[in-house]
Amino acid sequence: MTKQLSEEQKGEKTIELIDIDELSKNQDNESKSRIMKGKTGLLIATIAIAMSSFHLFTAVVPMVSTKQRALHLLFALVLVFLLYPGRKKSNKGKPTIFDYLFATVSAISVGYLFVMFDTIASRGMSSTTIDLIMGTITMIVILEATRRSVGIELVILSLLFLAYAYLGPYLPGALAHRGYTATTLIEHMYIGSEGIFGIALGTSATYIFLFILFGAFLNGTGLSSFFTNGAMAIAGHRVGGPAKVSILGSAGLGMINGSATANVATTGVFTIPLMKKIGYSKRIAGGVEATASTGGQFTPPIMGAAAFIMAEMLGIPYTSVLIAAIIPAILYFLSIWIMVHYEGKKNGLKGIPKEQLPAFKPIFKERGHLILPVILLMVLLFMDYTPIYAAFFAIVATFLVSYLRKSTRMDFKTLLKTLEEGAKGGLTVAIATAVVGFIIGVVSLTGVGLKLANVILVLANEQLFLTLFLTMVTAIVLGMGLPTAACYIVGATVAAPSLIQLGVEPIVAHFFVLYFACLSAITPPVALASYAAAGIAGESPSKVGWTGFRLGIAGFIVPFAFVYSPELLLQSNDYLASGLALVSAIIGVFALATSVVGFFLVKNQIIESVLLFSASLLLIQGGIMTDSIGIAILALVFFNQLRRKKRLDIAIDNRKEVI
Repeated sequence: MTKQLSEEQKGEKTIELIDIDELSKNQDNESKSRIMKGKTGLLIATIAIAMSSFHLFTAVVPMVSTKQRALHLLFALVLVFLLYPGRKKSNKGKPTIFDYLFATVSAISVGYLFVMFDTIASRGMSSTTIDLIMGTITMIVILEATRRSVGIELVILSLLFLAYAYLGPYLPGALAHRGYTATTLIEHMYIGSEGIFGIALGTSATYIFLFILFGAFLNGTGLSSFFTNGAMAIAGHRVGGPAKVSILGSAGLGMINGSATANVATTGVFTIPLMKKIGYSKRIAGGVEATASTGGQFTPPIMGAAAFIMAEMLGIPYTSVLIAAIIPAILYFLSIWIMVHYEGKKNGLKGIPKEQLPAFKPIFKERGHLILPVILLMVLLFMDYTPIYAAFFAIVATFLVSYLRKSTRMDFKTLLKTLEEGAKGGLTVAIATAVVGFIIGVVSLTGVGLKLANVILVLANEQLFLTLFLTMVTAIVLGMGLPTAACYIVGATVAAPSLIQLGVEPIVAHFFVLYFACLSAITPPVALASYAAAGIAGESPSKVGWTGFRLGIAGFIVPFAFVYSPELLLQSNDYLASGLALVSAIIGVFALATSVVGFFLVKNQIIESVLLFSASLLLIQGGIMTDSIGIAILALVFFNQLRRKKRLDIAIDNRKEVI
């Protein structure tokens, strides 16, 4: 479980490094998939390696988009049917005959489109009977693959949208429309550019897959261990040290995988036991890990899959999304940091003795070079290279840079394993974006997105705050059953238009939806990241879920703030205004954290917590008047607590004299 540096590197001290890959080997990495060895395992590994190799090839040698997406989906479907059991009671050791049958049928039906696409295009995208048969089969296998790998909720939602398109004439009131035949729906979903093989799957087949593969390469070289051990060296000895390690580690790993539950499984296996060891309760330990890991989905430069889809849907460079995410991510993690700090102070929780921790300098010397591909990625993106090229060259750079140190070197076996893991890591996103094509396709056919947006506006009486609130509820409810990417796509399709109609900038409206799609991972009653953390902490998922919700409260307020103050998303050239908004928001986040924890200089009185919370809302919103009132309230609480602290110190001193 540990790796030791050589005598030359460690000097006189023994420095133990945590091997994250070893610790997380047996964790459920956001998956219900089989783990197979032998001939079946070799078959699956071969297909997965071929999938990753195909995407690396098409990053350099572009292919017709629909054909490239078809092969992307073909690989994903085959692997899902071989890896994910159809039932809980199915054989976990190897695929059944039905799994092989589904995999074969998937390959035929999707492969047919790949082979025949040029012919179909030459006849004006009109369909034949065989086209319709293959389209029907493809739709069925996608729904089944979704049920296995993502969940039944997204299947039900997709079927509801398809039913809406088909039953249009029989629906009441404003929901009614002329209706579409089964033939039209199959053509639109299978052959058209706005269905299965539309923008969502296209993003998965290009940007998302390559960035997931890049993350796999970084993990393969040991960058995850660099982040976690570096975090231990920097923050492990401070007040509430392991909790701060969790925050730093999860923020760092978020730049690699952009997945909440994957972060929990990776960092939580050692941060949660360490937090419990120094005195944090099980629910706090699990809550901190879940909340910190959730932030990884909107932490630049490599955010979750939804961020790439947002860039594509808005038709803007990914760097615009990246820049907009900087300040909100800082505020989110700063809030958690302050909370765990004051939680530690309130309960007298000290960090791990510094002499028991690794030193940062040897860690950086050993693995610091692994940061270079991330820097290259950033440089290429800001030089206006496409994310596809940037990710490709970053992957190549990761492989080359790994040879700078023997301990990080990727040999041929490691390379093949990395290609395999990268492909497996992209399966659920590929399937989710494929099935979401049903929803996008129905919206494009029927215009139901605008109708639902109008419903939200009517319910909110066209009031911005109420519209924001209903949009938040929509995203969170969707997130209870959908993965983040699917939740964002649906939310952006049906809810973001209502905000845009009220004058909110498109990128701000979409970011609002994205944030709550991500935060659904820690929003009870269905909080997947909290459930994963609860399993490691040995605590009730409900308790961890509500604790994570409380610790992540800033994430539920900041989106409202950047709607009213777009400067927080760096959407203007007024850098002074953005700077002032940031300073105000930081002070507001501080007030929020201390109000939630219930401790500032001393334990808060109820009225003080209420005042601090009020001050936080005023400061986070921004504006001279609100900032002035917020700072005045904060100062009032500070001086009141300072007076109480002095009295308490005097009382303690007097008690010591008596003793």
